[in-house]
Amino acid sequence: MATTARPTAPTGQRPGVAPLRAGQGHSFLLRRLHSLTGIVPIGAFLVEHFISNAFATRGPEAYAKQVAFLSSFPFVVGLELFGIWLPILYHALYGFYLWYRGDNNVLEYPWTGNWMYTAQRYTGGIAFAYIIWHTWHLRFSGVHLLSNPAAAFGKVQAEFQSPWGLAAYSIGIICASWHFAYGLWLFAAKWGITPGERARRKFGYVCMVIGLGFVLTGAATMRAFLITPLQRSLPGEPPPEDIKMQSLHTPPAPAFPTDWKQS
Repeated sequence: MATTARPTAPTGQRPGVAPLRAGQGHSFLLRRLHSLTGIVPIGAFLVEHFISNAFATRGPEAYAKQVAFLSSFPFVVGLELFGIWLPILYHALYGFYLWYRGDNNVLEYPWTGNWMYTAQRYTGGIAFAYIIWHTWHLRFSGVHLLSNPAAAFGKVQAEFQSPWGLAAYSIGIICASWHFAYGLWLFAAKWGITPGERARRKFGYVCMVIGLGFVLTGAATMRAFLITPLQRSLPGEPPPEDIKMQSLHTPPAPAFPTDWKQS
């Protein structure tokens, strides 16, 4: 009696974690572009952004000078649009598409690669939400910093006066740092810069140091905004400390008229 043999699972493949590759078929170019934009220009902008904000550790004047320097670039709006905003938008939207098409099987296959993949997607989503909130508050609402760089330090300080704002900055810095550091490792693996497990492992330590460096730089920058006396965030406005001192030295109004006569 003839029997039908059960098909055997293909050998030579590790379940759960797909091999590193840039993409297949028509998605090859889109995946390559997604990987590349994460490093240039987004990664380059992230490095510049952390360094520029670190000038806050040298005081409000140094920070204002750095903002004025960045604002002095010609065609600054066009540079922001084509060099920052559109690349971030493409990288984020296509990243969400890959996340939607991917298989989040971290519970079925709890390997390091799956956890790293999951963390990369979630940190990217959180970082994108933070970027939208951060850009709207500092770039498009309130005082215009490109025209009033002297108010930049005080405007950022105002964000830290709320515990929600402080938490948002902390989470955003951590997520952006992780996403870039692990993205750098993925970029090197996918583009053949680190062939072999040994090279990837060594470069993984380098990326870990880079991520920690970003977090520590962000923490030092936040500390500078927190420990510095409050600065004015509007042109022509006296510093908040001066307002407080004026209120302390202003004598209170008398409870009764001073020209009353006792009977």
